[in-house]
Amino acid sequence: MKISHLIALLAVCLIVSSPASVSAQSWEKVVEAAKKEGKAVVSIPASAELRKLIEEGFKKRHSGIDLELVPARGTSITRRIVEETKAGVRNFDIHIGGTNSIINGLLDEGVLEPVEPNFILPEVKDPKNWWGGHMWVDRAKKYVYNFQAYLTESTWRNETLAKAEEFKTLDDLLNPKWKNRIGILDPRTPGAGDSNWAFLWQVKGEEYLKKLAAQNLSLGRDQRVLGESLAKGKIAIVLGLTYYSLLPFINAGLPVKPIQHLKEGTFGTGGSGNLCLVKNLPHPNATKVFVNWLLTKEGQEVTTKAMGQATRRLDVDTKWLNEIGVLPAKDHLSVKDYLEVENQSEEKLEKVREPAIKLAHKLFN
Repeated sequence: MKISHLIALLAVCLIVSSPASVSAQSWEKVVEAAKKEGKAVVSIPASAELRKLIEEGFKKRHSGIDLELVPARGTSITRRIVEETKAGVRNFDIHIGGTNSIINGLLDEGVLEPVEPNFILPEVKDPKNWWGGHMWVDRAKKYVYNFQAYLTESTWRNETLAKAEEFKTLDDLLNPKWKNRIGILDPRTPGAGDSNWAFLWQVKGEEYLKKLAAQNLSLGRDQRVLGESLAKGKIAIVLGLTYYSLLPFINAGLPVKPIQHLKEGTFGTGGSGNLCLVKNLPHPNATKVFVNWLLTKEGQEVTTKAMGQATRRLDVDTKWLNEIGVLPAKDHLSVKDYLEVENQSEEKLEKVREPAIKLAHKLFN
């Protein structure tokens, strides 16, 4: 055999046996198996915009696999997942949401399975594509994958009733002017409400929260109802709501604006950008396909746009989020600084959020 022919043959062998080629072959097999399963069942945050964009984006890429998306509040859906799983009902594959309901509602109940073995596509698997590499919420670093990181403004105002210059510090919320005019997402239940409350507990202390509660806060558990109350001027300020809850009112041109640049700053979070998988997946291959789509550049552009929460993917533009009071961690912070101010990890839940929630139960019972 001529040397030139031998070199060509070796080159072909290297291409066929390369990791990228093997990965491509494996991926095609997973996609075909997923089509036979027919669907994946995914619990997502209660956002009509998110549901619409995920359905459109995933169908464009994988038309032969259906998505059964279930938008719901974290506490109610995690309770349902646990009850079904323990009863031997295999329905849900994937849950996406906030960490408090995941840690306390799913992880502690032992109904999750490791996420990373489902990473197949090179752009998903490679930690270099992610700010901070692969990040996990749970101590074991295997069950709750965090694909978002940002500093958030979760305090909003009706700009016809409350002017930006009236708020320089959190102490300004104690002004008698705002008594009976502040709404809050109930901090006794997992979500942005308790995350915001825990931040206030950490930076201002219990005495401040007692004074804030004395403002006769309007508690609510329905984010849309609270957002509508703010947009229509029934309240002047709302605490604990994030951008995606208010997006319908913002798009409608209603006078809803974040309260920004307070002296005390704000906290770091992954928001609703946390992914976990339910044990004994009913649709294991369709789950792999959805997870790998979600964590691609395309999937992360969808979630970032729909929720107004910043992905950690380095190849997705997030600078536009600054305009709505969301500061992407990858554009503003070092990983070390972010880890100091975040309050969503399993460790921070125990040290910060749990004692803050105990106080909320005392004040609002």
